[in-house]
This record gives sequence, C-alpha cells and structure tokens, in this order.
Amino acid sequence: MKLERILPFAKKLLENAITSGDAAVDATVGNGHDTLFLANLVGENGTVYGFDVQEDAIRTSTEKLNQHGLANRVTVFHAGHEQLARLIPANHHGKVKAAIFNLGYLPGSDKSIVTKPETTISAIDQLLEIMVPEGIIILVIYHGHAEGAIERDALLHYCQEIDQKKAHVLQYRFMNQQNNPPFIVAIEKR
Repeated sequence: MKLERILPFAKKLLENAITSGDAAVDATVGNGHDTLFLANLVGENGTVYGFDVQEDAIRTSTEKLNQHGLANRVTVFHAGHEQLARLIPANHHGKVKAAIFNLGYLPGSDKSIVTKPETTISAIDQLLEIMVPEGIIILVIYHGHAEGAIERDALLHYCQEIDQKKAHVLQYRFMNQQNNPPFIVAIEKR
C-alpha cells in the first residue's frame, strides 16, 4: 500500500515537527506508546508533558518509560488535558512544538471513561496559545462508539470553524473502510 496508514502518518507528522531539545505534549497518555515515541523524539534535552485521568494509564506509561530509560524526559500529570496550560510550566509556554491526542477510551480498560469534546476543545485552545508558530496538534479520532461519534462531530465542527489565519487544519482518513476506522485531524498553528 502506497498510502500511509493512519497511525504511521500521525507519527510522520510528529517526526517532522519535533527535533531534539523540544517540548511536546501527550494529551492522552493511555498505554504510553505515544509518550515513549515523543520521549525518543525530544531527546536528552527535551521534555514531554503527559496527561491522563486514569491511574492505570499513569502507572503503565511510567513503567514503560522506566523500562526504556526515558522517564527523566517526561512529566506525567494525573489530570485531564484541559488543565495543560496551568500545569505545563510557564517557561515552556511559547515553546511546545507538538501534541497528540488519542481520543475515545483506553483500550483494555473501563470503556465508560472516555474523552469529552468540551475538555478536548479546551485543551486544543490552550495549546494554540502556548505552542510555537508551526506547532502541530494531532487528533486521532476513534469514533466507533456512541461517545466517540459525539466527540467526532463536535471536533469536526470546532475544527472547521478555526480561523485560517490562526491555523491550517487537515483531515486524513480512509473513506471507504468499514467499522468506523480512526482518522486524523492535524492542526498546524500559523
């Protein structure tokens, strides 16, 4: 297949945005896969800020980072991503290069705990304020469940309304696949 699949495409966008020494955000730490990926991208002198409301996610991702010797590059907050501007130290405001959200619920966990459109939109607004110009926000939207469909619709409406002078917004999805596969919305701050 010549077309990039969804998750590799998301990683490619992050690789294009982040260099060693940068600051990045994993807005939904989950099982720690993206946190680990970002920690590798920012290098020894970079910083990743991770957010999750579930203790299991914090524990799993911290263990994964420790196993790979990268925990010193990451600060994980047991808090919702809507608190990121308050929790990310002021010296990194204006320096965040990239952020990723994997929306929906934590695989293998309580499916009643899901991301919500109002907190996600709040976090995006905050990121657009504290990111560098050309900083990128990746939303991986899992919408194959009732709450996911609600969040998808709210986010698509929100993203379509972002002033083009403030950001470029891209939607990347496979349109003819069954079972509501995830897709990406990428927001690049201008």
